[in-house]
Amino acid sequence: MPDSLFYRGQGDNLRLWAVRRTGVSKLVSEGVFTTIIKMAIPMLAGTFAMNMYNLTNAWFVAKLGTEALAAISFTFPVVMLLMFVTRGLSGGALTLVAHAIGAKDRAKAATLTTHALILAALFGALVCGLGLVTVSPLFSRLGASGQVLEMTVRYMNLWYLGAAVMTLQIVAADIIISTGNTRAVSCLMVGSTLVNVFLDMGLIFGKFGMPNMGIAGAALATIISQLLALAAALYILASRMGLVDPSHLAPGALFSSWSRILAFGVPGALGMILTPISSAVITRLAAGYGNSAVAAMGVASRIEMFAFMIPMTVGMSLIPFVAQNFGAGRIDRIRTARHGTMTFAVLYGVFIGLVFILFAPAMAGLFSTEQAVVDVLCSYIYITCMGYGMLEVHRYAGFIVTGAHYPLQASLLNVIRVLVLLIPLSLAGSYLFQLRGIFFGRLATDMLAGMTGIWWSGRMLSRRRSA
Repeated sequence: MPDSLFYRGQGDNLRLWAVRRTGVSKLVSEGVFTTIIKMAIPMLAGTFAMNMYNLTNAWFVAKLGTEALAAISFTFPVVMLLMFVTRGLSGGALTLVAHAIGAKDRAKAATLTTHALILAALFGALVCGLGLVTVSPLFSRLGASGQVLEMTVRYMNLWYLGAAVMTLQIVAADIIISTGNTRAVSCLMVGSTLVNVFLDMGLIFGKFGMPNMGIAGAALATIISQLLALAAALYILASRMGLVDPSHLAPGALFSSWSRILAFGVPGALGMILTPISSAVITRLAAGYGNSAVAAMGVASRIEMFAFMIPMTVGMSLIPFVAQNFGAGRIDRIRTARHGTMTFAVLYGVFIGLVFILFAPAMAGLFSTEQAVVDVLCSYIYITCMGYGMLEVHRYAGFIVTGAHYPLQASLLNVIRVLVLLIPLSLAGSYLFQLRGIFFGRLATDMLAGMTGIWWSGRMLSRRRSA
């Protein structure tokens, strides 16, 4: 058991937990920024690996041609949709487990963890079944056709078969994060990415004695690497932390936990799925300007992940930090964290935006030799990058509001960004200024959404302080 967490004892066949020495989790006792930095730094390597995970898939698939790159780009909104729904559900489990730890209720934390994993497995099976039935008509409606559609279907048929692995792996990793042990999750992410890169080379191109599967090999590589990460995460939860307790599987207990998880997870999922839905709408708009535009925007979404890499590590720390401190009644620490992290997001966003402007042509050249793709990609970066900081502010606001037990309010923040701002502004931009207008719509959205997040999160925490 890591020293920074808590130890496990046994008695009457029940796992009993206690926080070491002080009886209080370090997330609610150490300095605010010291705690966040200690959680964020181990996640830096993991977040870098997660971004490489997406980029390597796109980079290797790009070697198969523009059609293959366009195909993988068409899958991105759907894959993100399903991952965001899963993360919405896992966010409910993360928040409730962290709240239980902050309130020193270790038995409840173990019960919630076990029930959340069962719920994730059932959801993954549902995704698999529905996905396999709808794969071809869905991507046809998104604008894929001919050889691009054929490649897209080949990739997603395999990806759907591994949906349960994906959902379980996400939920297990998020619960580990809820305990404050970000180092373990970072190691899982790095290891999974290394395995994925090796399998991509082998399964896409037929190297190392593996079959040459083309674009389908990228999907199989993802499934295998996630399966190994899942096995390691379950070992940590069950053997190292004792947070898997199969003794509470009565239907009444299961449904009680699921209702609590879904009370947080459904609003979170509904808010989060708006992002990939908007991505699908924008991909459909871009498809009207040709496969080069779709391929460029698919690559851009992956390159952007590097812009958010360092802020993302801070964001991953916010929900467990806020939830544990909310459980301990420390709203003052939450307000301090809000001010500091949002200030950091704005300053870092300006810095990374300038870096991206400087290196945009070089980054575009890594993924395509076609000038049309390079031109669109550079145009996208030049226009949108100055909104990166405010986009992170908006995300931080959602994390803070969720951790403070306002999941519906966090969902409404995403509704405002996507339905009120992003989709209308992108449609208007496309109508008035063609492809570049879509990019300007995204920039305006990020700036306005960030300002809304600052006001909204401050208002919600004022309510908690006066309650």
